[in-house]
Amino acid sequence: MQNCLFIGVDVALKGNQFCVMNFDQHIYFNLKFPNNPEGNNMVINKIKDIEEKFFFEKIIIVMESTGVYSFHPACYLSSNEYLNNFHTEVYQINACDFDKYKKSFHDLEKEDGIDAYILADYARVGRTKSLYPFKGSQYIALQRLTRQRYHICKELIREKTYILNNLYLSFSGLISLDKNDLPFSNLFGATSSAFLEEFESPDQIAESSVEELINFISEKSKNHSSNLDDKVNALNKAINASYRLDQTAYEPINIAIACSLNTIKFYQQQLKNIDKTILKTALGLDSNTYHTLLSIRGIGKVYAAGIMAEIGNIDRFSHNSKLAKYSGLYWKRNQSGEFDSQDKKSSKKSNKYLRYYLVEAAASCVRQNFPFLKEYYNVKYKEVTKHQHKRALVLSARKLERLIFGLLRKNQYYKPIDSVQISKNGS
Repeated sequence: MQNCLFIGVDVALKGNQFCVMNFDQHIYFNLKFPNNPEGNNMVINKIKDIEEKFFFEKIIIVMESTGVYSFHPACYLSSNEYLNNFHTEVYQINACDFDKYKKSFHDLEKEDGIDAYILADYARVGRTKSLYPFKGSQYIALQRLTRQRYHICKELIREKTYILNNLYLSFSGLISLDKNDLPFSNLFGATSSAFLEEFESPDQIAESSVEELINFISEKSKNHSSNLDDKVNALNKAINASYRLDQTAYEPINIAIACSLNTIKFYQQQLKNIDKTILKTALGLDSNTYHTLLSIRGIGKVYAAGIMAEIGNIDRFSHNSKLAKYSGLYWKRNQSGEFDSQDKKSSKKSNKYLRYYLVEAAASCVRQNFPFLKEYYNVKYKEVTKHQHKRALVLSARKLERLIFGLLRKNQYYKPIDSVQISKNGS
């Protein structure tokens, strides 16, 4: 460590602050450079000047993980041919870890370069030993796709929730009736949307004859609907259960509903397009890992791609507990003397996308009756009386994470226990 060069990088959109020091905290320079290839080359040239005067064998670079802003500098510095002569390691650290370490400096004044100095010192004291160095951009394309899909899904849910407010004003019966009494199984499906777009009010639907409504439902559903008479009766029931508005209010509200419906259709089309690209990218990146995840019943194409994109290379994690901490499926121990609290808070320093995919995948596995998780979920569900489902689901996600870690490390597909026993018996 005494022959190391420690570099802290305070990343920003237009410029990066570089602080370069040795083990004895001697600062060679603490300067700001443009956040572009030219600026990074300027830093490398100054490091070359230091090399001519001082001897060092290794370079450790630490920067705060600031989303896309830190991505390009990390790629550029980790792949530079000159820097790699000194076994350069580049680390991106969690903002929460940096803030906690920064609080240990009580006598520092607020000035330019102070964050870069603390980041360099973070490397100097050896806090990077438990971290995994940055290894390039192999998974960034798939990650951007899966995160975009996550973003679209959130916006789609938000739009569907918002449209219900306007829909209740214009056609309250569709919202207030029980699910079994509704005329449409999918409120945002083609047939339901057609009624909302083409009929101005519930009264206009009521004025139509039964034959007209049956023909309308048959046409919009492309003859896929059955029990058309029952659907018409359910529609009339929803009309009778609806409040009425002043006629002047229907047109503005219907325009708002039509706008939301068009937005929902657009998001749904984008999901279809992005799913095709995700599948193509995942197979081209690492088809073996992708199919390993698909071998687990309940993990579909979307969840497999999301988990794969966020984990990256499984060799980053030496133990499944480290992967659990990274994904947020980890609970801090609260122990002092003979006291050991049973109320443990989950870690907030995590990858929220990976946690989301693991929890959703666990829920899917439970719904698919995947024995490995279904039985475990049932046991955990019965252990408590509060928050049964959420608790059991998160614990099941933790168990699923251990399974995924083991399969990826061993580079093998999941095989049910029964099939393994049969193969061993030779029958």
